[in-house]
Amino acid sequence: MQARQSIGDVSEMAISLNRIFFFPLFSLCFLANAQSLESLLADESKISHWQAASFVSEEGVQAFCDQQCFSASPIADEIFDRMKGNSYPANCTVSREKLRYLKVLHYTADNRIRLGEMVVNQAISQDVLDVFKILFKNRYPIEKMVLIDNYGADDEKSMSENNSSAFNFRFVQGTRVLSNHSHGMAIDINPLFNPYVVKTNKGTFVSPKAGMPYADRKQKFLYKISADDLCVQEFKKRGFEWGGDWKTRKDYQHFEKAVE
Repeated sequence: MQARQSIGDVSEMAISLNRIFFFPLFSLCFLANAQSLESLLADESKISHWQAASFVSEEGVQAFCDQQCFSASPIADEIFDRMKGNSYPANCTVSREKLRYLKVLHYTADNRIRLGEMVVNQAISQDVLDVFKILFKNRYPIEKMVLIDNYGADDEKSMSENNSSAFNFRFVQGTRVLSNHSHGMAIDINPLFNPYVVKTNKGTFVSPKAGMPYADRKQKFLYKISADDLCVQEFKKRGFEWGGDWKTRKDYQHFEKAVE
């Protein structure tokens, strides 16, 4: 009788242990799967609506990113509505039909994936897409990439937030000469950490102003673009000039192709 009770006690103990360990473990697995599903659904929404500057997971990219994650398309009405009166003012001489809206993925310095957007000239759209595909594959860090219209086409504000951008109908600073950005033929990458630098008798001019700490290129810091940089190499392969090679002034953020 005691033996039977002992066997029964052991069985009950096993069942109790099973309840103690299995069910909480099952619950944790179920919760983890539910959270993972919720995260994937959030990624799907961000990608399908292309919420530029949003972070997405690698799983989300694998699940929902097809050709749309690196694509060039004509300027849709909802995009043009954002541009009108900002990067595309009333006196803009570049036709909307010559511009393309790019969707790209990029990594940040902390190894997270972010959705990016950019407007460039149709003539360089495929080259730019190809460069960004290579940069993404190699986890090259770009902090942020949204249309400059999010900043009211204010270049200083956009650069100060280290936002990478391209098309913006404007003049070269201090002149009445149209910038290559006006034609969508120039791109600025990580501009805060790679400023425009001119040394004069009156001192050193830096743009953006917040980029002054990064004018000294002997330093090491995140998002720095240098001559042996992958970004520089890939743009140069496709016939772009890098502003870091210029002699009388330096524009370390800047890549451009001649307007034909």
